[in-house]
Amino acid sequence: MAKLVFRYGAMNSGKSTALLQVAHNYEERGQSVVLLKPSTDTKGADAIVSRLGVRRPVDILVSPEDDLRSCVSAWLPEPSRSEAASLACVLIDEAQFLSADQVDQALAIAVLENIPVLAFGIRTDFKTQSFPGSQRLLEVAHSLEEMKTICRCGQKAIFNGRFGADGLEREGSQVMIDGPAIKYEALCGRCYLLGGGKKSD
Repeated sequence: MAKLVFRYGAMNSGKSTALLQVAHNYEERGQSVVLLKPSTDTKGADAIVSRLGVRRPVDILVSPEDDLRSCVSAWLPEPSRSEAASLACVLIDEAQFLSADQVDQALAIAVLENIPVLAFGIRTDFKTQSFPGSQRLLEVAHSLEEMKTICRCGQKAIFNGRFGADGLEREGSQVMIDGPAIKYEALCGRCYLLGGGKKSD
């Protein structure tokens, strides 16, 4: 039986880079993969972009109302739709932005269609609260694999700090893609709790 795997880590732990490497490994061996990401992630628009500068268009941009199983089935070439075995793997970037229902659909792809699903994302937001997709993945994934990175102090980073004009923010909308006004940084527990700046109003 194929598995649903959640590979999670703090910001900048190389999740997108690892996803693109997995896709390359499959394709180098002549196997087919499908890459998808939620449309909530507007960074890179309809592409997966790694910090190393590698960029690849997604095969499926998933809207919040989309059914993952239907999307993957529709993506398969017509003769292959009844034979999902032609698809070696489904790779999901920014999986924290999936809905709980979409995570259940990813689980169904793995269990009922026998296609491995590897989901990459972060566990918690800048307030250390779970995203709906991450929470559901932690509940139902067959395997949880942590991807590690380090804080500015050299310790293991587990939190995602959001920095605005006034420093580390602790209030605000859960989803805010980084850009000129907002930056994210992976922090250890100590650096996160010490703040690195004042709370935003």
